[in-house]
Amino acid sequence: MLTSWLAGLTTRGTSFLAAGVAAAIAGIALSERSLLCVGVALITLPVFSVISARRARYRLSCTRIISPPRIPAGNTALVTLQLHNVSKLPTGLLLAEDAIPYALGPRPRYVLDNIERRGERVLTYPLRSDLRGKFEVGPLQLRVADSFGLVEITRSFSSRTPFVVTPRVYPLARTMISRSWAGEGDGRSRLAATAGEDDVIPRPYNDGDDLRRVHWRSTARYGDLMVRREEQRWRNRATVLLDTRAGAHLGSGPSSSFETAISAAASVGVHLAQEGLAGQVINEQGTSLGAGMAFQDALLESLSVIAPSRGNDLADGLKVLRGAGAGVIVAIMGRLSQTAAEQLAICRTEGSQAIALLLAVSTWADSGRAAHAGNGSGPPGTAPDGAGREGASRDGAPAAGLPEAGHPEAEPERPAPGPGTALMEAETAQAMQTLRAAGWHVIAIDASTPVDLAWEQLPRAAEMLVPGASLAGHDTAGRTA
Repeated sequence: MLTSWLAGLTTRGTSFLAAGVAAAIAGIALSERSLLCVGVALITLPVFSVISARRARYRLSCTRIISPPRIPAGNTALVTLQLHNVSKLPTGLLLAEDAIPYALGPRPRYVLDNIERRGERVLTYPLRSDLRGKFEVGPLQLRVADSFGLVEITRSFSSRTPFVVTPRVYPLARTMISRSWAGEGDGRSRLAATAGEDDVIPRPYNDGDDLRRVHWRSTARYGDLMVRREEQRWRNRATVLLDTRAGAHLGSGPSSSFETAISAAASVGVHLAQEGLAGQVINEQGTSLGAGMAFQDALLESLSVIAPSRGNDLADGLKVLRGAGAGVIVAIMGRLSQTAAEQLAICRTEGSQAIALLLAVSTWADSGRAAHAGNGSGPPGTAPDGAGREGASRDGAPAAGLPEAGHPEAEPERPAPGPGTALMEAETAQAMQTLRAAGWHVIAIDASTPVDLAWEQLPRAAEMLVPGASLAGHDTAGRTA
């Protein structure tokens, strides 16, 4: 019990107590009354400080607000702490420390001289993370200290505040995917001429259906609004396939190919939602990561915590993709073999819009080896955040302070590619050829190319229909993007 009472003593308080005991013992042994009095005083002061600190009846309330509560990786949020002293006594010296996860940075600490009765203190600090995930901020810990600095007693609130860091979202060009591809406007008639059969069986009216699609004869018959079912087939809809296989990616941390794929999926999903398409994002196992008309929030929440899978099979995801029917399909793939590329190619139905974003996974391995050779640290196969982008701006101009092209120092020596690099590059080229032969529009993304710049390589929506493309993957004449 004595140990628990003295647990709040600081180094100064412990020193006072030890000096007092020593002085008291020496005073008794030497029959020095004055020395004994000094010892008793040195003992009494820290003991009295402990008693007063533990008996302090401070009643404090804490409110934490994170604005915004969800941010993309690399952005900064602001945390606001409001401390209210609801007791009738002013507080003493307080040391406040908010508990935050290690990935979000060091814990912020504040020293509060005192809070008057019914008083309030507002504390703020920034919160930033380069890693996506769901975190809990808190609880706030208060250390009650006396005026002499002899005692510190920790008290903690119980409230925690959720904080979500989503993948980085790139703004994508709006000319690539048009609503006319998904069933509205003049483009619908062009699509209907190349694929799909009429089905005049009506279905019940759903929110968002165009009133021009109402089938009045069936409405009069059933007593409820009915629309033509063929319109359902051409309704705004898009399906995104995300490859999360661990074996299909290289690198680790924020600069890995897996994180690039996650960022690409988030960017495409947000782009589709802003274009008004009813989207669905699935992984290679066929698990839905977000679906519906307003699937943006659910998608970002899912992608913030998604992890690489151990599977190597794409069958379940491709089955869902084949069942999606007409509309827009986007596949974000890591390393893709020729067999997998052929299976993915036949998922495109005649007249639909199909886009494939293939990651040149070998470039992440090369980037990681170059970084490891350059600084002598870091595990092989990893690359620093932003590798390959710091040497030049997006328009190709050299960055400030760097030598121009052609200078002996302009191009540092890079290590030779590993024995598997050429094979992986060949696989990527073969997969691109197979998909393009089946009417897909394919772009390759390497470690130095941002997702938004790669997206701009796609043709405009009006140029993306390939009605006569061979779905077997063997007719390559005139089928490239």
